Amino acid sequence: MKQTPVRSREALTDELYTRYSRGGIWRRRFSRSFHTMTWLALLAGLGGVKRGLDFCLALALILAASPAIACLAAWRAAKGRPVFQKTVRMGRWCEPFDEYSGILVLFNVLKGDMSFVGPRAVAPGELTPRECEARKRYSARPGLICLWWIRKRANIAYSAEPQSDAEYVESQTVRGDFGIALRAIPALLYGEGVAVTEDVVSIVGIPIRNFTMSDALEWIVGRTRGHAPGQICFVNADCGNIAWRDPQYRAVIESGDLVLADGIGMKLAGKLLASQIRQNVNGTDMFPRLCETLSGTGAGIYLLGARPGIAEKVAEWVHEHHPGTVVSGYRDGYFSADEEPGVIGEIARSGASVLLVAFGAPRQDKWIHSHLGETGVMVAMGVGGLFDFYSGRIPRAPLWMREAGAEWIYRFYQEPRRMWKRYFVGNVVFLWHVVRTRKSKGKAKGSAL
Repeated sequence: MKQTPVRSREALTDELYTRYSRGGIWRRRFSRSFHTMTWLALLAGLGGVKRGLDFCLALALILAASPAIACLAAWRAAKGRPVFQKTVRMGRWCEPFDEYSGILVLFNVLKGDMSFVGPRAVAPGELTPRECEARKRYSARPGLICLWWIRKRANIAYSAEPQSDAEYVESQTVRGDFGIALRAIPALLYGEGVAVTEDVVSIVGIPIRNFTMSDALEWIVGRTRGHAPGQICFVNADCGNIAWRDPQYRAVIESGDLVLADGIGMKLAGKLLASQIRQNVNGTDMFPRLCETLSGTGAGIYLLGARPGIAEKVAEWVHEHHPGTVVSGYRDGYFSADEEPGVIGEIARSGASVLLVAFGAPRQDKWIHSHLGETGVMVAMGVGGLFDFYSGRIPRAPLWMREAGAEWIYRFYQEPRRMWKRYFVGNVVFLWHVVRTRKSKGKAKGSAL
């Protein structure tokens, strides 16, 4: 075994003096500070940590793709085309720049015109900086990947693009940019996001109103001011399977006044059937926006369902986050058939305009269909497990998981015994029904020709 040589006492004393004397400590501090300042100066010259990462990654990708870039440049030159095809875009601080097309956009990142993650690069005049929210987006470099694009592809872009850009600018971090870049990978598989398509699409024979979130909220507000009550049905893949084997439930959905697509399964089904779903309009995302929309209007909501004490906690959440919204009443979903008339009477006496029923599908939709006229409300909707989320009993998936279309993974993690069959068996069965529907449509078109 190698032994460490014994050092003399004088040598150790000299070393300790050199390191820990006043001059030695000063020299070590100066050395560390010098290296730190040199590194910070380099990063500052590149525009900070993010700019440094953009520069290094863009340079690495350009070097790796240099053979392809050289071939592309030679091909364009041989065709008499400009090597760099340019489009004028608005950059940071509203400074115009030329965005290169295709893989050559990496040179924009290298030069500092763009970043890998940031607001979408827009044409001059597309988004005016006069608006406060739009002005914020111009304080950051435009990016190849943007938060709004991911939400649009995942069908959860409920807010306008300037609002999403402002949200990004106010909370941007290097770690956050890395997360956005990772979420862009599954977003590429989602299709084109919100598309111009028909107002009503048929998914496994169920007519779906192809609304955005704002369309649905506008419909609800209009209905609360009308004279005829209406039922809203949120349909996800599990509901589609239930409707396939339960004719009564299917009839309830088909007679619903507003049937909305809920979940990534419906989006995938629409994509397979060439009927793009505009947005994932689900009750859980709608609830806070509904409270905000009804705030100050005097139109109250009634909360019915879930375990004892849960609806009360949801009412407390509404009072805390939307104090201008009226909660006309609440009650748990544990009542007998003999108590049902009293519950209906309580809802009618509350004067509520909107009723949220959390019994779970299909019971909640059937119950609304049977008793809507007796409740006295103008709008009633089945909301499933919404109360559990807003009462705090069950935490909802983080936003980044919802943007990646992975909320179902989080729900399975929370309740594996209850959710495994729905997700790992039910989703396969639902997609099988969708494929069958697609084939039958193809045969019908072929016979028509």
